[in-house]
Amino acid sequence: MIHRDTIFKILGSLLFIEVAIMLACFAMAIGFGEDDEMPFAISIVLTLLTGIVLRYLGRHSDNTMSRRDAYLVVSLSWVIFSLFGTLPFVISGYIPSFTDAYFETMSGFTTTGATILDNVDALPHGLLFWRSMTQWIGGLGIVFFTTAILPSFVGGSVKVFAAEATGPISSKLHPRLSTSAKWIWTVYFLLTLACVLSFMAFGMGWFDSLNYAMGSTATGGFSTHNNSAEFFRSPAIEYVATLFCFLSGANFTLLYTTALRRSLKPMWKNAEFKFYLFVVLTFTLFIMVELMLYNGYDVEKAFRCGIFQVVSFITTTGLFNDDAAKWPHVTWVVLATCMFLGACSGSTSGGFKSIRSLMIIKIIRNEFKQILHPNAVLPMHIDGASISQQKRITLLAFLAVYLMLCLVASFIIIEAGVDNTNAITIVLSSIGNVGPTLGIEIGPTMSWSMLPAGIKWLCSALMLIGRLEIFTILVIFTPAFWKDS
Repeated sequence: MIHRDTIFKILGSLLFIEVAIMLACFAMAIGFGEDDEMPFAISIVLTLLTGIVLRYLGRHSDNTMSRRDAYLVVSLSWVIFSLFGTLPFVISGYIPSFTDAYFETMSGFTTTGATILDNVDALPHGLLFWRSMTQWIGGLGIVFFTTAILPSFVGGSVKVFAAEATGPISSKLHPRLSTSAKWIWTVYFLLTLACVLSFMAFGMGWFDSLNYAMGSTATGGFSTHNNSAEFFRSPAIEYVATLFCFLSGANFTLLYTTALRRSLKPMWKNAEFKFYLFVVLTFTLFIMVELMLYNGYDVEKAFRCGIFQVVSFITTTGLFNDDAAKWPHVTWVVLATCMFLGACSGSTSGGFKSIRSLMIIKIIRNEFKQILHPNAVLPMHIDGASISQQKRITLLAFLAVYLMLCLVASFIIIEAGVDNTNAITIVLSSIGNVGPTLGIEIGPTMSWSMLPAGIKWLCSALMLIGRLEIFTILVIFTPAFWKDS
């Protein structure tokens, strides 16, 4: 059975967290004295009242939670968080369409970074800060954030974490999940702070530094200017953004271990990180050569633009420092591959994840060996850990469903009149939480405002499905989920 009281209690508690985030943005709006003060005030009141009602409905909760409850509460959390997150946009009138506002908010919380705004510079500072906060909170997970700061708010937190975590292999720093969450969020906060200070050191203003740092470490990609990182015309700022996006694409548990031991050995010994690093360097080198041969870039600019875009796409950040639509089309294939692959599990990035790609390679290698030696027992290990047969089956099922969703969604978008290249990369961008797309009609530097309303809702759903790694959402729609037995 579904424990409704527990679900109401958790959802109400999460809305209190959203109110606290809105209060920070409200303070920013007051500080700049712009016209978004009242919209935030109204949004805070409406969200707070709803949270109080949900907490009241869940007042008899005993914190009992099944795996079924965990999947349902995580899915509902992201939907409801995004629903109330639309209020500042709609009430202020800067995004009057509810469809557009929901798309923008879901894009933020899932750290996709796709936008329907044609003129980001027109937004007041409070709303710009709200966009950045949505992606920063969503970077490591809404419920995971709550578990870190207020573990008593979330009953059955281990089950909830399993439903929200990214990657097929989860690692814990501490027997208590709330303690692990605190340490991981501490690493995340310190990484963001270091990014803010680095941006400021190279001439970026404090407000832009704060927003771009949240976008970089959350691998979200929302920016405060239409031209993204290109606005600053600063190679130093672009290198800083590249570095912090790359680090945020690594497993945060690995980053914590590396910092704790004050040694890079844990990274060099980690198979997933080495695969991630190899892909970034290989793809950067290829694009660098293409830009020098066909676009006439010098060595430094080709390297800077190549590594910036590769890291931006593979970490699913979506910032840009050049218009990739003007690059040789073969580089689009490379960037689309980055969209699909994603960075490491346990990071803020989206996509298929490097660990899964590594597992697929090992499965294929074992299959060739099995053909030559039919009776051989071929175990599979990654970093000394044995990968069970069940995890291999789950991986192949994940890949199959991922590709099926891409195929069906691409068909629907093409049927709606979008060109083939755009349609395919829009789907990869949405389900991989990447942000930019590749093509002529909607290029990597353009907004998604021209898409039909129905396609925007489809993309919003794909963003959520991709962020919660597909099964967490889709299992809710199976008949077995709702059976009492």
